[in-house]
Amino acid sequence: MSVQPAISDRPHSALLRHPVGAYFVLSFAISWTGALALAAPHLLRHEPLPKLAGVLMFPLMLLGPSVVGIFLTGYTAGRAGLGDLASRLTAWRFSPRWYAALLIPPALILAVLSCLAASANAVYTPGRFFLGLFFGIPAGLLEEIGWMGYAYPRMRSQANSLAPAILLGLLWSAWHIPVVDFLGAATPHGRFWLPFFLAFTAAMTAMRVLICWIYVNTRSVLASQLMHISSTGSLVVFSPAHLNAPQEAAWYVLYGFTLWLLVAVVVKTFGKTLVRPAT
Repeated sequence: MSVQPAISDRPHSALLRHPVGAYFVLSFAISWTGALALAAPHLLRHEPLPKLAGVLMFPLMLLGPSVVGIFLTGYTAGRAGLGDLASRLTAWRFSPRWYAALLIPPALILAVLSCLAASANAVYTPGRFFLGLFFGIPAGLLEEIGWMGYAYPRMRSQANSLAPAILLGLLWSAWHIPVVDFLGAATPHGRFWLPFFLAFTAAMTAMRVLICWIYVNTRSVLASQLMHISSTGSLVVFSPAHLNAPQEAAWYVLYGFTLWLLVAVVVKTFGKTLVRPAT
């Protein structure tokens, strides 16, 4: 069970009175400031942002959720909280079914792209950039320290894990705004930036619900990290390399739709708690 902050110890601290709000404010501030600092020289010269600069924003942004998650855990719950976080980060002994769930992202991505390639346009043929898996590792390992290690356990209740998962998914999607034009192969997205971002948000919010579903059934941040790595890595590995912006937005729409169908099955089976009731 997660260690909750002892608010009564320091009642006048805003960080203790609003631990979840403080987490998101600080995480966004650090991540977006880091991204802006890297982009600022080009923006001040009124230059288009080079793709390399956009890619390099990611490591800087990862500092937000990870550093803030660790700091606030220690600040609000002390050594006991840090010990609890460490135990959830190393909790690898869970049912094999949850390891099998890690196959969901690559399976759905391959299914969606293969169907589009067969029925619409061969340009949707899945890529095979297998080194792309390594792009998912730092994202999954660092981000989930904050999203699932700190924020989500403080957002959810025993009666409802679904609504907080959706809210976290929306916030997680918004967190990507500084770099969203450098996601996928069709960058920049130009006038299709907004359609792509909305499709990305739909897909990532559904994926966040699935990550939360795994977490509440395993109490393992490590399991969440592995699912995040599977999701991000699969997108980089299998995303077609020669799509234009509207084509990329279109396949994200279909991918998001399939993810939400799976979420609907999970909610139908497990309910709003995302945990199957004991029988």
